[in-house]
Amino acid sequence: MALSAQSIVRRVVDTLQDTTSVRWPIPELVRYLNDGQREVILYRPDASNKNSTLTCTAGAKQTLPADASKLIDVIRNSGANSSDEAVRQVPREILDTQIPNWYSLAGVDTIVHYTYDPRDPKVLYVYPPATTSAKLEINYSAFPTDVVEPADGSDYTDVAGNIDIPDIYGNVLIDYILYRAYTKDSEYAGNAQRAQAHYAAFSNALGIELQGTSGAAPKV
Repeated sequence: MALSAQSIVRRVVDTLQDTTSVRWPIPELVRYLNDGQREVILYRPDASNKNSTLTCTAGAKQTLPADASKLIDVIRNSGANSSDEAVRQVPREILDTQIPNWYSLAGVDTIVHYTYDPRDPKVLYVYPPATTSAKLEINYSAFPTDVVEPADGSDYTDVAGNIDIPDIYGNVLIDYILYRAYTKDSEYAGNAQRAQAHYAAFSNALGIELQGTSGAAPKV
């Protein structure tokens, strides 16, 4: 079941004890929520992973879909002429050393290897270079879709839609919104400490969840 953005904002309003939403207007809290979703993806790219078919362009250089923040994995070929062969990652330096002109080789429908540099997160290179008939099944981290900001003067009941990351990150988002809200009022006694406490809870929860996910993952 998708977790509604309204339920998160309501919990934040209750914690802030700002039921009239004067000090922290609802559109502002929704902006913090959207920022929080992106912050989660920054630390946990797998929190918004997406499986998709990448239709290759002619050549070695391939660009990820528009909503992709970074590549997680290339699984296999999925084109009509590929027989679904697996694709293996190799360091680009190996190809550059052994086959210096590999970028200009003739295109094929079935890809054997791919290379990826996280410093250029929207791009990968395939070997041999692809034809336009080549297709790859990929897994990537997608940018979360923002919750629509309600109009100025809105109540939390006017917040519509669901968060765009898994429900298990609901409490993480609450802590992030509270961190931003208390940072805004950090000149008041205790609020700077509250802000830091909520950010610590946010970051710790992400780390603990990662440990839990790793612990429960299938083992070879």
